[in-house]
Amino acid sequence: MKLSEITTVKQLLDDACRELKDNNVPEAELNAWYLLVKAYEDAADKDIDKAWFYTHSDEKVPEEVSAHLKSFVAHRTKGTPLEYITHETEFMGLSFYVDFRVLIPRQDTECLVEEAMKQCKGKTVLDMCTGSGCIAISLEKLAECASVTASDISSEALAVAKINAKNNNSNIEFIQSDLWKNITKKYDIITCNPPYIKRDVIPTLMREVKDFEPVLALDGGGSGLDKYELILSEIKEHLNAGAMAFFEIGYDQGATVGDLFKKAGFTDVKVTKDLAGNDRVVSGTFL
Repeated sequence: MKLSEITTVKQLLDDACRELKDNNVPEAELNAWYLLVKAYEDAADKDIDKAWFYTHSDEKVPEEVSAHLKSFVAHRTKGTPLEYITHETEFMGLSFYVDFRVLIPRQDTECLVEEAMKQCKGKTVLDMCTGSGCIAISLEKLAECASVTASDISSEALAVAKINAKNNNSNIEFIQSDLWKNITKKYDIITCNPPYIKRDVIPTLMREVKDFEPVLALDGGGSGLDKYELILSEIKEHLNAGAMAFFEIGYDQGATVGDLFKKAGFTDVKVTKDLAGNDRVVSGTFL
């Protein structure tokens, strides 16, 4: 992108879109728009929308905005996820801050929240492997829980989750813990989106994932089941009578994780599919 040739807002956006397309960035037009919005926000302290764009498209662009957008586009063409550049993503209708310290929330995970929400009213909830806090905060905001606790092994991830709790005015207790190590209470509901990708599969993932998202949040060990086995081996010590658990799974892990639930003492074990028709959540009740 040659800044000396950029004179108007429309030209700036068109050039950004062209460069992203030339580098095979998916959804180049949408990416270019969000990067333009971020450039104006950071460089000019201005919030722009499509209405503003249509009435100001022929205006000259401030040099600092052009410089910011050039930097953003360069990062995006090298594979940096859009969400790590804009530091924002939406989940369950809420806005979440994200950066390299946490996994980017996926729409698939909303399936877990939607299933858990049906059972959370008036209940105590623990969200393990919380990452950005998207599950815990969504449940606290939307499900009328009695209380919500969120844990993670990563202090850096918890720092991001605390930002999101503050931004969403959400009352969450945070605990840094390697799985159950620092968890002392019992709960009515336990949710978890653990690392579940097989270690040898990680190098085959999209570069936006394998090169930028935290491996700690992806690596499920050789079988992809390491964290499920470790969590479920001790889960009964942290469950109240009649408690329920909701775990996200990979598309091919429904039967296997379902069996692990049964071995851990859960009944009414169910596998729920996501909108794409893939197995996404295993749930069960502990009597």
